[in-house]
Amino acid sequence: MDVMGWLLDSDPALRWQVLRDLTDAPAEEVAAERSRVAREGWGAQLLAAQEPDGRWGGGTFFPEWTSTESSLRLLYRFGLDPASDEARRAIAPVHEAARWEYDPGMRFFDGEVEPCINGRAVAIGSYFGQDVRGIVDRLLGEQMADGGWNCEQERGSTRGSFDTTLNVLEGLLEFERSTGPDPDVAAARLRGEEYLLDRRLLRRLSDGQIPQARWLAVGFPNSWHYEVGRVLDYLRQTRSAPDERMTEAIDILASKGDPQGWWPLEHAYHSALHVDLGEAEGQPSRWITLRALRVMRWADAS
Repeated sequence: MDVMGWLLDSDPALRWQVLRDLTDAPAEEVAAERSRVAREGWGAQLLAAQEPDGRWGGGTFFPEWTSTESSLRLLYRFGLDPASDEARRAIAPVHEAARWEYDPGMRFFDGEVEPCINGRAVAIGSYFGQDVRGIVDRLLGEQMADGGWNCEQERGSTRGSFDTTLNVLEGLLEFERSTGPDPDVAAARLRGEEYLLDRRLLRRLSDGQIPQARWLAVGFPNSWHYEVGRVLDYLRQTRSAPDERMTEAIDILASKGDPQGWWPLEHAYHSALHVDLGEAEGQPSRWITLRALRVMRWADAS
């Protein structure tokens, strides 16, 4: 089976994105396939795992990977249509039911204290039509002098973090998509992108070294983890074309594909999910291949 046939021989959650991003299928065909996410396969299974009180896994942020936050983030990655009846029913109880573990007075879409987590809450809330303006304003006030964000700021850190910055950037981008242009948000997002690009997406400014080998290992789903495929997939959505500061990262991602055009899952960050994505470390991954091919398509178009 060729790569495109292999990608399309999959779950609706992945298939509709292949149609949209790699085949330029008509919008009505993409929408029809996307509508199946709520009723079939991984999307339906994950919706069915929601507990009667509106949470997943019995908690908000814990247990990791099966919690409410992790499950909603996966539904977001699946592209569950936020206007669908299934999505509306699932989201309705979350804000009140899912209180952040360390403070039951803090509701889900009010966010918590770490910008890394708040960036993901903004992405989820924005996508599903919730009011997350309060979290956004907090994040704008927490941007550091170098343009990045860091969860360790409250403990004295004065420099941005690759991991935290990407999580915040993804949230701010989804906020702008969902609520419309916002000059303050756009300016903060651009500064955050430049923080990463000045470091060529991988390297410290101080010595030019790559400080984390895990940034080179592509995986899905990522949680808070920064890696080369994830950051490039973000940038292809915000920039019309790559610039030379992305060249090394693009070359690294391209080198991971095999001659048949498949990319492997190099690191399974999760220990457990409510759904079986059918992928194993070291084996070809439809999710990684989709991500890589749409990045390569964007890069080649320039």
